[in-house]
Amino acid sequence: MRHIAVVYGSLLTLTLLADGVLSGAECSCGRNHFTCAVSAFGECTCIPAQWQCDGDNDCGDHSDEDGCILPTCSPLDFHCDNGKCIRRSWLCDGDNDCEDDSDEQDCPPRECEEDEFHCQNGYCIRSLWHCDGDNDCGDNSDEQCDKRKCSDKEFRCSDGSCIAEHWYCDGDTDCKDGTDEENCPSEVMAATCSVEEFQCAYGRCILDIYHCDGDDDCGDWSDESDCSSHQPCRSAEFMCSSGMCINAGWRCDGEFDCDDQSDERNCSTSMCMADQFRCMSGRCVRLSWRCDGEDDCSDDSDEEGCEKTETPPCAADQFLCANGRCIGQRKVCNDVIDCEDGTDEHPHQDCRSKSSEENCNVNNGGCSQKCLMSRGLVQCTCHTGYTLAQDSRTCHDVDECADEGYCSQGCTNTEGGFQCWCVQGYELRPDKRSCKALGPEPVLLFANRIDIRQVLPHRSEYTLLLNNLENAIALDFHHNREMVYWSDVTLDRIMRASLNGSNVEEVVSTGLESPGGLAIDWIHDKLYWTDSGTSRIEVSNLDGTHRKVLLWQSMEKPRAIALHPIEGKIYWTDWGNMPRIEYANMDGSGRRIIADTHLFWPNGLTIDYASNRMYWVDAKHHVIERADLDGRNRKAVISQGLPHPFAITVFEDNLYWTDWHTKSINSANKFTGKNQEVIRNKLHFPMDIHTLHPQRQPAGGRNHCGNNNGGCSHLCLPSNKTFTCMCPTGFKRVDKYNCAESLDKFLLFARRTDIRRISFDTEEKMDDVIPLADVRNAVALDWDSSERYIYWTDVTTDSINRAKWDGSKQEVVVDSSLESPAGLAIDWLTHKLYWTDAGTDRIEVSNTDGSMRTVLIWENLDRPRDIVVDPIGGFMYWTDWGANPKIERAGMDASDRTVIISTNLTWPNGLAIDYQTERLYWADASVKTIEFGNFNGSGRQVLIGSHLPHPFGLTLHEDRIYWTDWQSKSIQSADKLTGLDRKTLAENLENLMDIHMFHHHRTTVQTPCSVNNGGCSHLCLLSPAPKSSSCACPTGINLQADGKTCTHGMNSFLIFARRTDIRMISLDIPYFADVVLSVSTSMKNTIAIGVDSVEGKVYWSDSTLKKISRSNINGTEHEEIVSNGLVTTDGLAVDSVGRKIYWTDTGTNRIEVANLDGSMRKVLVWQNLDSPRAIALYHEMGFMFWTDWGEPAKLERSAMDGSERMVLINNNLGWPNGLAIDRVSSQLLWADAHTERIETSDLSGLNRRTLVSPVQHPYGLTLLGPHMYWTDWQSRSIHRADKDTGENAIIIRSNLPGLMDIQAVDRSRPLGFNKCSRRNGGCTHLCLPRPNGSSCACPTGILLKSDRRSCDPLPETYLLFSNRVSVRRISLDTNDHTDVHVPVPELHNVISLDYDSVDGKLYYTDVSLDVIRRVNLDGSSMETVISQGLKTTDGLAVDWVARNMYWTDTGRNTIEVAHLDGTSRKVLVNNSLDEPRAIAVFPSKGFLFWTDWGHIAKIERAHLDGSDRKVLINTDLGWPNGLTLDYGTRRIFWVDAHLDRIESSDLNGKLRQVLVNPVSHPFALTQQDRWIYWTDWQTKSIQRVDKHTGRSKETVLANVEGLMDIIVVSPQRQTGTNYCAVNNGGCTHLCLARSNSFVCACPDEPDGRPCSTISGYVPTPSDKGTAATQAPNKLPKGPTQKSVHPVVNCTDSSLRDCFQNNVVSAPRDDGPHISYVIGGALTILAILILIIAFIIYRHKKLKFADPGVSNLTYSNPSYRTSTQEVKIETSAQKPMINNTLRYKKEVQGVGDGGYTKEKIRIVEGVCLLSGEDLYWEDLRQLKMCRGAGLHTCIRTDTVSLQASSASLNDGETEQLLQGDQSECSSLNTAPAVTPQRHGAHPDTGWVPNRKASTESEV
Repeated sequence: MRHIAVVYGSLLTLTLLADGVLSGAECSCGRNHFTCAVSAFGECTCIPAQWQCDGDNDCGDHSDEDGCILPTCSPLDFHCDNGKCIRRSWLCDGDNDCEDDSDEQDCPPRECEEDEFHCQNGYCIRSLWHCDGDNDCGDNSDEQCDKRKCSDKEFRCSDGSCIAEHWYCDGDTDCKDGTDEENCPSEVMAATCSVEEFQCAYGRCILDIYHCDGDDDCGDWSDESDCSSHQPCRSAEFMCSSGMCINAGWRCDGEFDCDDQSDERNCSTSMCMADQFRCMSGRCVRLSWRCDGEDDCSDDSDEEGCEKTETPPCAADQFLCANGRCIGQRKVCNDVIDCEDGTDEHPHQDCRSKSSEENCNVNNGGCSQKCLMSRGLVQCTCHTGYTLAQDSRTCHDVDECADEGYCSQGCTNTEGGFQCWCVQGYELRPDKRSCKALGPEPVLLFANRIDIRQVLPHRSEYTLLLNNLENAIALDFHHNREMVYWSDVTLDRIMRASLNGSNVEEVVSTGLESPGGLAIDWIHDKLYWTDSGTSRIEVSNLDGTHRKVLLWQSMEKPRAIALHPIEGKIYWTDWGNMPRIEYANMDGSGRRIIADTHLFWPNGLTIDYASNRMYWVDAKHHVIERADLDGRNRKAVISQGLPHPFAITVFEDNLYWTDWHTKSINSANKFTGKNQEVIRNKLHFPMDIHTLHPQRQPAGGRNHCGNNNGGCSHLCLPSNKTFTCMCPTGFKRVDKYNCAESLDKFLLFARRTDIRRISFDTEEKMDDVIPLADVRNAVALDWDSSERYIYWTDVTTDSINRAKWDGSKQEVVVDSSLESPAGLAIDWLTHKLYWTDAGTDRIEVSNTDGSMRTVLIWENLDRPRDIVVDPIGGFMYWTDWGANPKIERAGMDASDRTVIISTNLTWPNGLAIDYQTERLYWADASVKTIEFGNFNGSGRQVLIGSHLPHPFGLTLHEDRIYWTDWQSKSIQSADKLTGLDRKTLAENLENLMDIHMFHHHRTTVQTPCSVNNGGCSHLCLLSPAPKSSSCACPTGINLQADGKTCTHGMNSFLIFARRTDIRMISLDIPYFADVVLSVSTSMKNTIAIGVDSVEGKVYWSDSTLKKISRSNINGTEHEEIVSNGLVTTDGLAVDSVGRKIYWTDTGTNRIEVANLDGSMRKVLVWQNLDSPRAIALYHEMGFMFWTDWGEPAKLERSAMDGSERMVLINNNLGWPNGLAIDRVSSQLLWADAHTERIETSDLSGLNRRTLVSPVQHPYGLTLLGPHMYWTDWQSRSIHRADKDTGENAIIIRSNLPGLMDIQAVDRSRPLGFNKCSRRNGGCTHLCLPRPNGSSCACPTGILLKSDRRSCDPLPETYLLFSNRVSVRRISLDTNDHTDVHVPVPELHNVISLDYDSVDGKLYYTDVSLDVIRRVNLDGSSMETVISQGLKTTDGLAVDWVARNMYWTDTGRNTIEVAHLDGTSRKVLVNNSLDEPRAIAVFPSKGFLFWTDWGHIAKIERAHLDGSDRKVLINTDLGWPNGLTLDYGTRRIFWVDAHLDRIESSDLNGKLRQVLVNPVSHPFALTQQDRWIYWTDWQTKSIQRVDKHTGRSKETVLANVEGLMDIIVVSPQRQTGTNYCAVNNGGCTHLCLARSNSFVCACPDEPDGRPCSTISGYVPTPSDKGTAATQAPNKLPKGPTQKSVHPVVNCTDSSLRDCFQNNVVSAPRDDGPHISYVIGGALTILAILILIIAFIIYRHKKLKFADPGVSNLTYSNPSYRTSTQEVKIETSAQKPMINNTLRYKKEVQGVGDGGYTKEKIRIVEGVCLLSGEDLYWEDLRQLKMCRGAGLHTCIRTDTVSLQASSASLNDGETEQLLQGDQSECSSLNTAPAVTPQRHGAHPDTGWVPNRKASTESEV
């Protein structure tokens, strides 16, 4: 074939380079050429014009083929809009095969199934996928959903998302848009930490013990900065200045790895590794990043000096000519020289010859699929799914499955196509490529250090799961069990909780140092974790039991961990010196390294179970990588934009990871790394992250262990496809399935914060932490194999403790009077515990349970350290490393003491006895040797003298010696005879202390103490032969002359309070040792103390618990004698002679007295006290003395009954604390902490002189014998000096923080004469001494009778008030107004009170229990009268006449009535009630009053049967809380808590008067005599004013939290009578009074007894349905209220028909005469007609009853708060009140008329009655009775006027009545101005749209 030469124009390649030529320049090619698009390098390419649209990529960027109309597709194919050809069968199949969706356009709509959602693009998806936050349709039409509404406890962000309400303005940005931190108060107080806390740099508080402990507890290392001493890092690590440890290779690598950047300071040059490139900044980056076109160094230095080729590299579908030019691949071998150098044609290419006759019509042009002609030449192409082979003719199938990411999970290649599929638990999406997990919407669960939160990745849902955490790092979940697990590296705990945030509990609490990784085996229910501190991977059951160290060898810093329980594999990362990723079987076998190259800081790790791949993040390498589960096919997914990735998880096609640097959660596509998105940023400290979804824990795996734990006794762990039975760490396996139940032999050692053991039963010799609580600083150890106890001392808690070998039965043995217990030894023969104390310089002994403790040696000890005992020889040995270091020996009873070694010693630490060779071994940390010698000190030799940096603990077992070393942090052993064969058992263990070998082979022999305790009454101690044993007594008690028996107790001793305990120091023995009073209760702040030397009881006050308690001196019989009414009891004195206890209370400013059991309590002094402190008694002289800290400070004296009070000294006093009386010299001594003196004077305050000065801060003071003793706060010591001169001062005991009061007791000293000994002084209650005898007194509030000897049981008139959890009484008979607790049991939230003076019972409502109860005032006979159907019972009133009670229920908006015992319950009012609150009754008038502070506040009145309801006041009201009646003046008084005032009116609501304005926040009120009393929430007080003038305001009682109701109990209060007083008015059930009548009513619920509404008629069962009987449930209900049962009125006119002498008449038994029969019939007919008429009348009346206004119902939650805190609310501005009522007489001066006070009261009373005809009728009766005494003609309903009018004579009465009209007409009633009603409801948090002014806003 003849070649045709085609001459092309020359190819122009124009490169426009620097100097700005590129910008704005456009490429321009010559004629017959096509201009390609400008490349990224700024180059222009020109190609021949005929190459455009030839189907070949000649430009390299396809710009020459864009927009071309490609040749038509074959008839079998569909031509896509983008020119692509696809199979026609793929049309409208729901798949986007064209990739431009043109094959799915104009398709007939597909019918979706019932359970499918129809997308807008025609796809059908599952209905469950609609609105799940995931774009399943592809066009997002399934996510066009309404935003969810936020709950009441959530804050709505501007973007519509909801966050927890308490996250608003908390300093953390929780909304994505930051709106939760906008408009926050600028003056937010900075968080202040307590004394025991450390404040992190960002404000958080952590415990101070975590400061400088080497752990990053704050999260920003601020708790580890500026620490003088850090725990050293490991070898090959670098310590940052903050204390953080990093890999030493990261030092000076140009990257800041330390949080404080200290790893890059003082660096000369960075040392980069072989596979790294060093940037100009010194930073090291990957070598492969060099010249990759991206600025990885941040200074562009990795892209400098890179070669730039003249032409860009060719595209994949281009051919590179030899001259460097790129042409389309199809132009090769087309018989045209396109390369100019001919390298695209023969002979340079293997081109086959073409026949000129080739065309597509002949044999399809030789093409296997599609053929097209281009410029006369044949070009073959392929169908979609195929690719052209090298011969340019045949087509081969494309393997789409070979391209990663083509399918989400599974991919099956087919001829010309492919098919995606999903694993179990997933479903193919409509795009037929990606898989969607079945089940709930996925949730990202992440740890945030201080909390664990949840975020929905596809939407803005963001919620809190757990908060108030310390330092949560790692987490995982168990979906089936709905549990979340997390590790806390501050607490060193692994915790768990339910997924709803409840049931938080510890799982692993010991032996953890830095648990950074956590993983749950959800199939076999196991917990795995990594610990970079201990360099271990451990496993346990889900509850933490059967814990085992799984992997520990060749482990450095394991971090992330992931499990594949289906395959039985465990994967983890290790970022030690040799960073690597490893895996093993889940039983620890088959361990293998997956990756160990190009790893630096592998943090997070996760497994994609669907695709069997693993992903990890490298925080140092800034990369996310992935690999197969065996490590192959490793590939970087993301290598840009990863500052510090920490944890990672995968779900479906996305990766999610947390980043420390950006504090964010991010996501990206798991195949490509693209589509990166920030899910959440501005987090606190995002740590571990997991996707909470069932498919992340697929259920398809088989449980290798089956249902019976594989038959294993302990752990069953999967291993590949089988399982292995394993034992907890240290336990040996006795056979294939079973483990030993206990350890036989183990090495026990202390490590300050834990106690560990190394089992010698197994070969692995792994140390295991014994699970003990609160080990703070363990030093010394020992053990007792007989009871399998281990013992240890703790020098931080200053205690000796013990527990079983497995950590169970832990208890404190000794915890008092210890300062530094550094040595411990067990006498296993007599079961004694010996210890040394380097703080007190003592050696002590006790029983092994801590009882019968005594001091053995207290002299000539400097710094005793270790101690060992030899019970066989009877000796004990101890080391002393004080000024003269030595080793001493003595008998175990302290006899025969001698120094055995005193030379060449500096720090003799550990001691050990070899009982076989009878040698003593010791270690010296300064000389750095281990030596031994004989028991007497002879034969001394050095066993080991080299390589001992700092030996501490020492022990021997069999032929080995074991020791701990502080500096090498190791436990080592050697041959005990030669010191050779040294071995290291454990290393890298900080703070190693004592060490012992636990075994069961200690020698046992018979001892003298084995038989009858050696004859000793208390302690039997061994001693050397020949004595062999001796007896000893507990500390402070002497041994009697027989040498066997101890005295019964201390005779002479000091007893002092130390806030949290009480201690005694015996003065009977030659040393001062304090012994704790072992009382069975906790003390919080014990201040004052006293002793009854007669009964041997100690009394103390606790100002935190607010109680006075007592117990025997041995701690038994503890009881609380005063438990209420105390605030701060600073002083206390016991009158052992008069059998009384006196105390001062600085909080209440009172001095009180009571019997020794707390009964008959009385306030003695309450006036002119400022801050009474110390108190002292002198019974024989009848005086009591006390100090007062007030202004001015003073010292006072009075008789012991409070009389004859006088100030002794009031000058030159500051803080007079202690007070004591010297009876011998009649002197008074006191200690002043301000003047720093101890002074004295005589008992009259004269002859004052200074005894001791200066003293630092004396507090308690006491005398005994020739000495005075005092406690000192500043020196924390007890001092002693001569009481007469103040000389010879010494310190008795020191190092006693919290010292308070002190008393000296000498029980042998005879007591004086009791002035009240004879018949209690003739007194019925209290007999109190006076200087000249004694006086009788009554308990607080009760007056002494006229006989001056006896008392009533209760005051005559008193207040009763409630404060939620208590009911108290204030007597009005006395002037002290002291509140006395009424002992009512089981109070929770008492609101309302009332009292029944007939039965003497208190009635109250409890809104926590929703009950009404009654009780006697002595607390007895408490019973619940109403227990059901109550919601919020705010008001309660007792009708003492009819024996009924009425109550309001704000929750149900009802007013109900029942008998006082709760029977015959009936709803009286249930319509037009909004928030009924207070309620009051006027039985003699038949009236019921109540307040309603609902939407329209009002005060209403009705008859006691609920009829004739009338609104009295509904204007100018806010929150009418309290309501009370003045029965004398017949006025209503109420408090308004919104308008803050107290008002009154007459019983009709007229003559309204403002009494007090303003008051803070009144709640309830009551009236007695001339006073109105009320409770006030804001001032927390009870106050009173004159009821006539509103003046003379007084505070009755102050500082009472939670004040509620208040009532008066008085003989004058509940008087009068009505028709129901006798025989219940003849009613079968309820008798309800009206003004001049009464009604009989039936309960709403039948009680089984026949009920009649006719007085005196008791129906029989046959009377059902008759007109005279009750027919419940059958009467029609009215339109607006419940039906009112028909009643019969007994009015004045018909009274004779109802009663005859108060007895209901009954029919006679005589036979009826015919006339009687006819007359009776006519009478019955008339009665029936009257009854029918009456019923019709009542029905119409009901029909036209007030329908009520539409109302809203609000609850009153402030009543139901569990605490006693009462929320107080104030409105922004109170409206002015202008309608104040005044009497003109008052203005003009009533006194001018010559009336007395009684007369004035009557004038007012009559004036107030002028509003109703009923009261005028009463007055008319008064006028007609002028000639007789008023009391003879006043009816029972006017009885309340008797008291006020009895003193008037006839003339005065007539004059009064004639002037009453003018008097009342003179009232000036100003028009009421109704204030603006605020929309907020009182006492609630409900706020409507109107401007709020509610109580809860303050």
